[in-house]
Amino acid sequence: MQQRSTKLKHYFLREINPVIRFLIISDTVLVGAAGLLGPIFALFIGEFIQGSDEAVVGIAAGIYLFSKSILQIPVAHLIDRIRGEKDDFWLMFIFTIFIAIVPLLYLVISTPMQLYIVQFILGFFNAFVFPTYMAIFTRHIDKDKEGTEWGIYFTLTDVASATLAVIGGYVAVSAGFPVLVIAVVVLSLVGALLLWPIKPYIKTK
Repeated sequence: MQQRSTKLKHYFLREINPVIRFLIISDTVLVGAAGLLGPIFALFIGEFIQGSDEAVVGIAAGIYLFSKSILQIPVAHLIDRIRGEKDDFWLMFIFTIFIAIVPLLYLVISTPMQLYIVQFILGFFNAFVFPTYMAIFTRHIDKDKEGTEWGIYFTLTDVASATLAVIGGYVAVSAGFPVLVIAVVVLSLVGALLLWPIKPYIKTK
C-alpha cells in the first residue's frame, strides 16, 4: 500500500533534487528576512516619513503591488520566448540581489514621494524575480512529488516569516529601525547567494 503521508525527512529537504532544495532554502531565508520588516513597516512610515498617514501607507502598498503585477506578465512572456534557462537564472539571481539591497533606501528617504519611488522600484525588481523563480521551480520539480514539494515550500517560508516577524518587532524596539534594516539586508543577501549553487544544474537548451 502506498504511503499517503509526507515523511518527516522531506521537511529537512532530503530526497529532493538540488535545484528545488536550494530554491526552497533561498526563499525561506528571503521571505524570513522580509518578515523581519513586514509587521512594523506601517510604523516606520508613520515615524520616519514626513506628513504620512493611513493613506500614504495604503498608496505605498498599492504602488508595489501594481508595479509588480503589471510588469511580471511581460517578463514572463519574454523568458518563455528565450530557449534554455540561463536567462531565467541570471534574471532571478541579479534581481534578487537588487531586492536584497533596496531596504537600505528606507534609511535615507523622508517624504511620501520618495517612499512611492522606492516601492515602485521594489515592485519592478520583484516582477523579474517571481516569474523566473517559478519557471525554474516548475521545470525541476520532482515527478510525483509536486504537491509535497510545493507544500514544503509554503510550510517553511510561512514558518520563517512568522518566526522572524516576532523577532523583528523585538529588534526594532530594542535596537532601533536602522539596525533592523541592516539585518534585513544581510539576511536577504545570504538568501540571494543561496541561489548560486543551482547554476551548474541550469539547462542551456
